[in-house]
Amino acid sequence: MNTTVIQRVLAITLVATLLLTGSVIGGSWLQTPPALAQDVATPAPSRTITVVGEGVVNIEPNVARTNIGVEVLRPTVEEAAAENAAIVDRLLATLVELGIAGKDIQTSGYNVFAERYGASGPVSDEEVQYRVSNNVTVIIRDLDKVGEVLDASIKAGANNIYGVEFLLDDATAVRSEARKLAVENARATAEELAALNGVKVGKILAISEVVGGAGGFYNNSISSFQIGMGGAERTPIQPGQLRLTMQLQLTYELVE
Repeated sequence: MNTTVIQRVLAITLVATLLLTGSVIGGSWLQTPPALAQDVATPAPSRTITVVGEGVVNIEPNVARTNIGVEVLRPTVEEAAAENAAIVDRLLATLVELGIAGKDIQTSGYNVFAERYGASGPVSDEEVQYRVSNNVTVIIRDLDKVGEVLDASIKAGANNIYGVEFLLDDATAVRSEARKLAVENARATAEELAALNGVKVGKILAISEVVGGAGGFYNNSISSFQIGMGGAERTPIQPGQLRLTMQLQLTYELVE
């Protein structure tokens, strides 16, 4: 067999091999089996319901917080500061005498301000007066003494009282109770909505506390707060009750 014939045989063999290989690659060997195609199908999306549950607890406060201030206006800053300091010293001594612990008395503000304007506008340097104010925040743990503390503070020279706020010293247990009620409320709401749509509530998929959704204490009643003008032996104060509201968002699975 000469060289030309051998070359032709090799060429024909190579072409046949390429054709066979192309048939295999383009054929059914590389196609996804039907069973495998079914296995990778997209699963049906799960059905859920999300609700917000609310828990409300009413409880009596056990501490009161108030801000008591002394403000003095005098021709010189030295006079104003000295007189203010003397009155505040007397106020602090009075609070201690009433049984207020040192840890429950905290300075919350000290200010010095030059009054450079009068009723008719700017005043001369000789007419400028100086205002010095000193405020203390006081925690009163005996609620029966709130009125007495306020009256005694006024007698000691305090001329500013910025409200009375009633609180719980430790609200941990109350918050836990409110959360428990919120979970129960959420479940009841979810079951009601599910029943209206012919399905049932399954397991909990997610739960979170609603930040800024209530979560604080609020007075149920307005407390009486009057600076004594004579007649009453003590400034009347009514603590009332506190209301704590907690909100939780829960997501449940829906089942047939």
